Amino acid sequence: MTVLTNKGGLADTNCVVVADDSTRQAVMFDAPDHTTGPLLDEIAQRGWDLAGLWLTHGHFDHFADHAVVTARYPAAGVLIHPADAPKVEQPGPQLRMFRLPLQIPPLKPSGFLADGQRLSIGGLELVVIHTPGHAPGHVCFHFPGERLLIGGDLIIGGSIGRTDFPDASWPDMQTSLRRILTLPDETRLIGGHGPETTLGEERRNNPFLQLD
Repeated sequence: MTVLTNKGGLADTNCVVVADDSTRQAVMFDAPDHTTGPLLDEIAQRGWDLAGLWLTHGHFDHFADHAVVTARYPAAGVLIHPADAPKVEQPGPQLRMFRLPLQIPPLKPSGFLADGQRLSIGGLELVVIHTPGHAPGHVCFHFPGERLLIGGDLIIGGSIGRTDFPDASWPDMQTSLRRILTLPDETRLIGGHGPETTLGEERRNNPFLQLD
């Protein structure tokens, strides 16, 4: 497995690519504005096949570059949880709410993610974990064999995702955090923002995870 990351855009958001070295198949997780280009170039240079763009949720900074990705790789299927599909299908409300200097074309998902769904990238297997709270359709992607979690805006190195948005929920966030903390401490966590960490590090030092 090879993992590539880049961060940037208006919210300094992480973009992640995971590839299976043996099959040369890859998937991009989230598509922040002004961030996907270098990773797409690297994918092309390595001769990988980008099979998908899989979104942790529908906030603008996680899908703004979706058209950049699919223009380069038209066969890459874009997946999102159905509870967050309206955000990407109609970006206008977010653009107005945040007064963003961006133009984000509407996105029609190729398919939808579900809790417990098993997906693969070549020979790599992962599980979708529905983790609402920050957004109703927020998901994490867990690679149990590699002990890797692509966590979106659930846990963000020393903090957690905001729960003051109109469709956010602090009770749902608490439930989702408790669920994710059942995973092994050594699990690598690549969140939607900030540097890579581990669940053990967050369990010990993140004040928002002291839930008992």
